[in-house]
Amino acid sequence: MPTNNHELPLEMVRNRPQLVPEMLRSVFGLDVSCNARATLASESYADTNPAELRCDATVLLGDPESPALGVVVESQLRVLSQKTFSWPAYLASLRLRRRCPVMLLVLCPDEATAKGCAVPIDMGHPGWVLEPLTVHPGTLPPITDPAQARRLPELAILSAPAHVDGPQSDAVIRGLPAAIGSLTGDIGKLYHDYVLSRFSDAARKLLEETVKIDNYEWQSEFALTHRAEGRAEGRAEGCAEGEAKALLLMLKTRGLEVSADVRARVEGCTDSEQIERWIQRAVSADSAEDLFT
Repeated sequence: MPTNNHELPLEMVRNRPQLVPEMLRSVFGLDVSCNARATLASESYADTNPAELRCDATVLLGDPESPALGVVVESQLRVLSQKTFSWPAYLASLRLRRRCPVMLLVLCPDEATAKGCAVPIDMGHPGWVLEPLTVHPGTLPPITDPAQARRLPELAILSAPAHVDGPQSDAVIRGLPAAIGSLTGDIGKLYHDYVLSRFSDAARKLLEETVKIDNYEWQSEFALTHRAEGRAEGRAEGCAEGEAKALLLMLKTRGLEVSADVRARVEGCTDSEQIERWIQRAVSADSAEDLFT
């Protein structure tokens, strides 16, 4: 189960491919049928070169055997110049293999990254310019209708952090329990952790009051398991020391490198509440240093 900023939006697409045409309609106003079947296809694009082309995700609209549209989905945490060469190759290969129109949709964490990834790619041939379609939470519409949130919970979760502190905050908050409640098992718990990690303290408190839950940040099985392990080891050493062990264990288990400076700062902290906030961030952090930003 993915837990980082790159993989989780992609996992949402894989869990619900219909999220892709919904984004194309709501963000870009494209004429994509809301009733079109959306299915996943292979991310690997083999060509005549021994090197394999592999995108993050592929969604086909319509009949998978004769699709009306193919969408290459990429997740970008930062702007990478080499993508200006690989993205056109993905589209050309998908178009050749599926014999259908193709589009590129890039999922970004913020406006700056989205703008950087949206720079047109001039292929050299007159009139042949690829303009990537990029989205970030701020471009997604706020989901304020619980029925819509239940229909497309991933869209509600991805857009919520950008709108939860705005004028529609109450309505956005009311839609989230409907979205998360429509999911089952670890998926719902993981999505809840994901959205809480991106909320302000005020928004998190409002959500907790709305669903009448206290201290929800420990709902995911991952967080519960590793917090329990750390506390078991550190129970005799005091609350803050036990929480510090829990945090370091979580970082280690997630495969994140812990520098000497990070370790010293964590072990030197005597504020249990501060360490709990760091553990909350550790659920979705891309690096140990992200705990302190």
